[in-house]
Amino acid sequence: MCKGLATLPATCMKSAKDIKHKIGFLLHKPEVPPDKEQMKEKTIIAKRVSPADVEKWKLSFNNLMNSEAGRTVFTTFLKAEFSQENMEFWKACEKYKMSAPKNMAGKAKQIYDQYIAADALNEVNLDSATREETRQNLSNAGPFCFDNAQQKIFTLMEKDSYRRFLYSKLIQDLSPLPTTTTQPSALEKRGGVRGCSESGGA
Repeated sequence: MCKGLATLPATCMKSAKDIKHKIGFLLHKPEVPPDKEQMKEKTIIAKRVSPADVEKWKLSFNNLMNSEAGRTVFTTFLKAEFSQENMEFWKACEKYKMSAPKNMAGKAKQIYDQYIAADALNEVNLDSATREETRQNLSNAGPFCFDNAQQKIFTLMEKDSYRRFLYSKLIQDLSPLPTTTTQPSALEKRGGVRGCSESGGA
């Protein structure tokens, strides 16, 4: 049985991992009614986001990721796709870089075990070479320990999830409505003014 699994194509193994992750997410998800949870998130987002922010996010993924509100909105979208582990890993790497040198080894091991190790609880989608390189970096953990892995996940989000995000209902709801031009009434077309007589006589 195990030998048979080893011969399966990589795409099948990836699909199996995705299914496993989605099942795990559902099992650990708090029992909050989806509608209420989504309404609460949208209310918080709407208060923090301006139309100008949304237009910047549409221009580039970098603009989105450089904005705290942008990352929050994008994370909400990723949750709906069951892929929020990508953002969580990216943020964990950013926080790790600011750690004191004496704490880096322990924190690097935690990040690796949670996101990169085989069968990790929040395993991200990395190729085997990047996983191995990152594992070797743990022996001399420094600020750049996760740089390659983090960049791979950044690119994955940019090329995959971000493109769907741009056409999602979430971003459409936050976008400003197009300006509409008021059509003149029949009276105005004839040159009259509302509230006044059309005749010029006294």
